[in-house]
Amino acid sequence: MKINNQVVKGSFVKRLNRFEAIVDIQGEANLVHVPNTGRCRELLFEGAVVLLEKRDGKHRKTAYELIMVYKNQDLISIDSQLPNKLAEEALRNNVIKELQDYDYIKREAVFGDSRFDLYMEKKGEKAFVEVKGVTLEVDAVAKFPDAPTERGTKHIYELIKAKQEGYRACVLFVVQLDFAEYFIPNSVMDPKFSEALSAAKAAGVEIYAYSCQVKEEEVSLYKPMEVRL
Repeated sequence: MKINNQVVKGSFVKRLNRFEAIVDIQGEANLVHVPNTGRCRELLFEGAVVLLEKRDGKHRKTAYELIMVYKNQDLISIDSQLPNKLAEEALRNNVIKELQDYDYIKREAVFGDSRFDLYMEKKGEKAFVEVKGVTLEVDAVAKFPDAPTERGTKHIYELIKAKQEGYRACVLFVVQLDFAEYFIPNSVMDPKFSEALSAAKAAGVEIYAYSCQVKEEEVSLYKPMEVRL
């Protein structure tokens, strides 16, 4: 998925709240939007090199969207709206080998008390896919979540119900970087989510992780990653 708008580099100064931060762009302090409500503390620290996408719109409070951050020489995408788009694009192009040849793909589908990210059909099979974006990497290991997620845990248990009712049910972790060796649930940060994921696996819910190739001008989901529960 190409980045179509103007992209500039900046130096991260500080985060004001979940949605706003100050970034130095060519010596000038700018208020920018942070499209990720996770903590990202290991990424968004003073002096970190970040990429900002210029966004226009009369209702916008900020002119820039903080979309990527450099971790040493590697780029990490932190846009939490991107994983769903990448997953849909990959499914339509049959990039995900475990989930191919679906005739019908729909974003946002209600089941029970939850709204799953994707609903798909092929040859009588009906499937739900819940997409989780991953930005946390520690010692070449990708982890999710980076903050407790009651909503995420609820989605996992709803997937178990969907599986029990005859749907194909999957969790897809979109790892928004390409230098981690494998994926694990972050049981230290959120043991309940980790327990839910193990229960889902035992119930037949499929769990996949794919890494992304992240460039300044483009992000694409492209390579399967080992999942260790």
